[in-house]
Amino acid sequence: MRSSKRSRDASKSSGRSRGTGPLAFVVSVIILALGGIQLVSAFHTYALNLAELNGLKRQEAALVEQKRSLENEIARWSDKSYVTAQARERLGFVFPGEVSVHVNNSESVSGKSSNAQSLDKDDDTTSSASTIPWYSELAYGIRKADEPTSKSTTGTSSSSSSSSSSSSSSSSSSASSESTE
Repeated sequence: MRSSKRSRDASKSSGRSRGTGPLAFVVSVIILALGGIQLVSAFHTYALNLAELNGLKRQEAALVEQKRSLENEIARWSDKSYVTAQARERLGFVFPGEVSVHVNNSESVSGKSSNAQSLDKDDDTTSSASTIPWYSELAYGIRKADEPTSKSTTGTSSSSSSSSSSSSSSSSSSASSESTE
């Protein structure tokens, strides 16, 4: 009887250990998963704090540079010659006995007359028109060549003057005037 009692006790204890084994495994997996989540969260927080620290270091370096620049500017303002130069430049101050001259129209200083300026304006329109891409001028030339000759007899003078000045804007206006005729 004793042997049967022992075998029963042994089978009960082995049955208990078999039943607790999978439960212990599941609990340990859950604990490991929670630990892993905590570890990933800690690394994420560390990365965010490190990025913020690097940004603050860059901001500090910029502020140190700005402080150095402002200190240099303060040192310049303590120099009398710098203050004098700034007063002349910004405020137009002059020393006693000096004459201040202010030029309102800078073109008048260049020495060109008003007639020369009006001629320059005409040259500016032709030079700005010559900056039109070459393929636009080519396309215009092809369109003009394809027009019938009966139309071109009425607009020959305007088309020849526009081609001699090589101005596409005047050419396009003469082309529009020819198309309306």
